[in-house]
Amino acid sequence: MLPIPRRMLAPIFAVLLAGAQQTGHRSWQIGPFTRPAAGNPVIAPNPASVFHDPIRGTAVHWEALHTFNPAAVVRNGVVDVLYRAEDDTGAMQIGMHTSRLGLAESADGIHFTRRATPVFFPARDTQELREWPGGVEDPRIVEAEDGTYVLTYTQWNRRTYSVGIATSPDLEHWTKHGPAFLDAEGGKYANLKYKSAGIVTALRDGRLIAVRIRGRYWMYWGEGAIHLATSQDLIHWMPVEDARGEPVQVLRPRPGRFDSSFPETGPPPVLTQRGIVVIYNGKNAASGGDPQLEANTYSAGEALFDAQNPAHLLARTDDPVLKPTFPYEKTGQYEAGTTFAEGLVCFHHQWLLYYGCADSLVAVAIAPGPGEELESH
Repeated sequence: MLPIPRRMLAPIFAVLLAGAQQTGHRSWQIGPFTRPAAGNPVIAPNPASVFHDPIRGTAVHWEALHTFNPAAVVRNGVVDVLYRAEDDTGAMQIGMHTSRLGLAESADGIHFTRRATPVFFPARDTQELREWPGGVEDPRIVEAEDGTYVLTYTQWNRRTYSVGIATSPDLEHWTKHGPAFLDAEGGKYANLKYKSAGIVTALRDGRLIAVRIRGRYWMYWGEGAIHLATSQDLIHWMPVEDARGEPVQVLRPRPGRFDSSFPETGPPPVLTQRGIVVIYNGKNAASGGDPQLEANTYSAGEALFDAQNPAHLLARTDDPVLKPTFPYEKTGQYEAGTTFAEGLVCFHHQWLLYYGCADSLVAVAIAPGPGEELESH
């Protein structure tokens, strides 16, 4: 079967999305999620950590203020988490510190040992102008078929932002490839502001591996609305466009729901026998949102897309599957509270969902391991 031509998705997309169902049938979902009895938050700031910054040329306390918004992968029989860490430079407001990525390792998914210095950070390299002084933020990570790790992250220079792509053989040594859409359509998207990208995976031998659908890799991306992109190599990506030549919108805000302000892509989606499960983050609107949630709260939901047509929405949870409940999820630099999901692994026959708490801490939620309906093809 031939791949769906990118522009041909537009006419079928409008019809399929209009008929998308809200359903109480939840056998397709990953979950339900619960917090472990002890251990949360699993990663917290450490003011004692020092790193010699290659741009400043001085020592900085690189994870002094906040540690949050983690990516996760199973490697060598343990869980590795890449987490965003903010130093104590800059103004005391969201987005005005420098972010770097730390690496932590766990044999049980809850208790972590951290590296003393960050493994991914702004440097005197080809991406310096895109990443300094804001830094590298909000990672998602997948493993390619050949064992290479592919990172999607936000490049933030305090003026503009985009999804950057980086690859590594070992999570420590990285090659930065620049913005995902830089060369797409002859540079049409070179100046686009976009973030939050998760590459579709499938569960293979206990690890989530990037998977092709109809000959291509697929990526759900964006905030405000969630969009699609495709790639042949996991590095260079092409947004899927509608009939007007704009990126298709596959998931939009819903009045009265937890995602009433907007949805935003969460961890890498998972291809299952039921379809593509997309865990996403929803922001509650200040007016006309979910009355059971505080205004501007971020909670996590799930959506199901067709396994052969990733633009075709099949189902979507009406209520969040994870929402700010505990003090560590509501207390921090983002005062409305967040359970901002970015990392998902299957480990010891359980799903582990790693999330950021109020832009300040890292926590984990646990769900039963996949049944037959959630196993990969």
